[in-house]
Amino acid sequence: MENKIQELTEKIYNEGVEKGNAEAERIIAEARKEAAVIVKEAQVQADALVANAQKSADDLMANTRSELKLYGAQAVGALKSETASLVTDAIVKAAVKEALSGDALKNIVLKIAERWSANEALVISTSEADELKAYFAAKAKALLDKGVEIKEVNGVKASFSIAPTDGSYKVNFGEAEFEAFLKSFLRPQMVELLF
Repeated sequence: MENKIQELTEKIYNEGVEKGNAEAERIIAEARKEAAVIVKEAQVQADALVANAQKSADDLMANTRSELKLYGAQAVGALKSETASLVTDAIVKAAVKEALSGDALKNIVLKIAERWSANEALVISTSEADELKAYFAAKAKALLDKGVEIKEVNGVKASFSIAPTDGSYKVNFGEAEFEAFLKSFLRPQMVELLF
């Protein structure tokens, strides 16, 4: 009988171990399936985050390029405008000063005054316009040949110079001056991003 009890005990033990092992394998298989699902979901989320980050970076880069292009065009336009104003002011002041002594400009001013006083329409003929244009072109060239220095553009301190070089004119500026000049056209976020 003792043998039977021993066999029965071993049988119950073995069945319990087998059931325990089977249950353990089932739990492990379920855990592996759940882990695979979690890993797959995490990978999908990670891929989405990477894609969003890349899209944001691409958008930022595109916006930065377009803003830099815009601000660069504005800066160049402001510099051109300031240069034109500076040259025009210098020429006009000189022209007014010479109006009393220069024959070409004096004759044009006299004709304007004569026609104006006669209550007629003021017309400058082509030859007079060409003469006036040639006069101002010569004065502009003479002024640029001496060299021009721009110390302020649109109320912002700047240090640019225009000097004759090899038959043309070259705009010179230092890195610090250009950086300060460009910053005045950029939005604060762009300045922080770039500098």
